[in-house]
Amino acid sequence: RVGAAAALTVVGATPPAAADDTTSASDKVRPRLERQLEQKGEATFWIRFEPADLSEASTVADWDGRGQAVVDALRRAADERQAAVRTLLDSEDATYRTFWATNAIRVEGGDSALATKIATDQQVVALYPTFDYQLEKPRKGDDVKQVDAVEWGIADINADDVWSDYGVTGEGLVIANIDTGVDYEHPALVDQYRGNNGDGTFSHDYNWFDAAGSCATAPCDNDGHGSHTMGTMLGDDGGSNQIGVAPGATWIAANGCCPSDAALIESGEWMLAPTDLQGDNPDVAMRPNIINNSWGTTVPTNDPFMEDVQEAWAASGIWGQWSNGNSGPACETSGSPGSRIINYSSGAHDVNGTVAGFSARGAGQDGEIKPNISAPGVNVRSAVPGGGYASYNGTSMASPHVAGAVALLWAGAPSLVGDIDGTRALLDGTAVDTADGQCGGTTDDNNVYGEGRLDALALLQGAPVGETGTVEGTVTDADGGEPLDGATLTFEGEFSRSVTTGEDGAYDVRLAAGDYDLTVAKFGYVTET
Repeated sequence: RVGAAAALTVVGATPPAAADDTTSASDKVRPRLERQLEQKGEATFWIRFEPADLSEASTVADWDGRGQAVVDALRRAADERQAAVRTLLDSEDATYRTFWATNAIRVEGGDSALATKIATDQQVVALYPTFDYQLEKPRKGDDVKQVDAVEWGIADINADDVWSDYGVTGEGLVIANIDTGVDYEHPALVDQYRGNNGDGTFSHDYNWFDAAGSCATAPCDNDGHGSHTMGTMLGDDGGSNQIGVAPGATWIAANGCCPSDAALIESGEWMLAPTDLQGDNPDVAMRPNIINNSWGTTVPTNDPFMEDVQEAWAASGIWGQWSNGNSGPACETSGSPGSRIINYSSGAHDVNGTVAGFSARGAGQDGEIKPNISAPGVNVRSAVPGGGYASYNGTSMASPHVAGAVALLWAGAPSLVGDIDGTRALLDGTAVDTADGQCGGTTDDNNVYGEGRLDALALLQGAPVGETGTVEGTVTDADGGEPLDGATLTFEGEFSRSVTTGEDGAYDVRLAAGDYDLTVAKFGYVTET
C-alpha cells in the first residue's frame, strides 16, 4: 500500500449511486461538485454511466477469447451509453476524455450550465467531483537476517518450500503492478521483465504504460515504491538476492499511482488490453494474469473507486490484489479499495507472526471482514531504483507476497488460472488461523488477520493440481547449434502458458496433462510451431 513506504491520501471521494428513472437532473449533480461549481464557476468532474453486463463474457473458456469478450462488452456499453453526451460535449467545445473500462467521461473545466445539460441525459447515472491524491514519504524498516538464503517473508509463507517440493516458481505467469513504476534495469528485476529480449535489447511495447507522463520510452521509477513491490513479487538477481515469491514469473507495469484519479483508471483500463508505447494496437493476449495494487486511502473509507474496473479484471480472469491500509491499530480503519467486499486485501504481520501496529483493521464495506488475509509486511527487504535494496514497512509490502503466492498457485495448478472464486476460496481455506478478537470476528476469520496468515505451501497442497507434468529442454540455433537465450515458448492447449529461455537456452514449464501446440519465437529468427 502506498502509505507504508508511501501513503496515499484521498480527499473528498464520493461513492457512486445507481441511476433510476425517477432521479432528477438536479439530483444527479453530487453536492460536493455542486458546491465547487457555485464557488469557482467551473470544475473538472466525472460523468458516470451504467456499467456493462460482463456475465456472459466472463464464461468464455479461451483466455484470449475471454479477454476480448470483456473488452468488447465494455467498449460497446461505453459507445452506446455515452453517445448522446459526447455529441453534447462536442457541440459545447468542451474538453473531455472518455473511458470504457469504467464507462465514464472526465470533463475538464465545465461550468454549472454544462453540468445541468449533461444531467438531463437518461443514460447518465450521476456527476461526481474528481478525487485528489498525494503521496507521503516512505517509512523505512530494518534489515532482518535471511532464512536459508531467502528473505524472511519468503520463508514465512513457505514459498521456498513450494519451489523445492512442487518445482514451480511462477513460470508462465505475468504479474503487473499499478504503482510508481519499476526500475527495469535493476539486477533483481531485469531478467524477469517481459520486455527483455534476452540479447541486451528491450521491447517496451505492451509491457510498460506511462500514465504519469514521466517515462515515455521505457519503464522507470522516480519514487522507489513500485520497484520494491515488484521485487517482492518476483525479484531474483540469480545470486544472493532472492527477494521474490515467484521469481519464475515475468512482469509488466504502469506508473498510475498516483498523479490523478484518471491515471489510476487509465492504468486499470490499459491492463485489460495493453497497447504499444503510442497507445495504439491494443492486444488482450498481452494482459497480465495478476495485478498488485499497493495503494488506497489513508483514511477509513468504503468508497467504491475503481470497483467497476476490478470487476472487469475479474471477468477477464485477472486476479486483482490489494493492500488494506496503514491506519491501524484502531478498528474500522480499513481503507478503500481494499475495504470493499469485491477486493481481496492483505494486512501485515512481522517476523514473529504478530500483526503490525500500522496494519489497518476492519470491518470493511457492509461489515465485511477485513483484511482478507495477513502476509509479511514489516522489515521487508526488496529492490529500490539504482540497483540497491532497502527494507520497508507497510501493507504495501504484504500485498505483493499474496500476489506472488497466487502466481505460484496458478503455475502449480493450471486449471485455476483465471478462476477468481476458486483462488479466493483456496487462499481463505489454507491460511493459518490466528485469533484476535479486538475488532470482532472469530479465530478463523477476524478483522485483524482476516482468514489468517498466508501459507503458500498449504495453498498448493490444497489445490486441484490434477495430472501435471514438466516439459523441459533447450532452444538452439538450427545452423550452429548454439543455445538461444530470450526465446519465447508458447504452449497452446486447454490451458495456455508461455516461458522464456535462460542464458543457457534452457526452459522448463509445468503443464496440465493434455495436447499442446508449441510455438517458439525469437527476434531475428523464423518462428516455428
